[in-house]
Amino acid sequence: MSLVHYLVLSGVLFSIGAITVLVRRNAILAFMGVELMLNSCNLALVAFSRIHGTLTGQVMAFYVMVVAAAEVVVGLAIIVSIYRARRTVSVDEPSLLKG
Repeated sequence: MSLVHYLVLSGVLFSIGAITVLVRRNAILAFMGVELMLNSCNLALVAFSRIHGTLTGQVMAFYVMVVAAAEVVVGLAIIVSIYRARRTVSVDEPSLLKG
């Protein structure tokens, strides 16, 4: 496979993730869209790294995975907390942070 194939696949995955985040009102699904966008970036980073023969892209992909794991922990804790308080995971419902 050439670099173009990887970049097209990465673009398609990123688009699906972005559409999911923008269209869906469920916090869990929006969260999954963000993870899909991060993984599409990882795919592009690793593809560039492989084509250029360096490890820089792979190291950056590893950092993105670490940040994504931390994001999952914090994000799911917030979603569970909102669900316990409001009995919904809709992103339109919580207005607690408006002050």
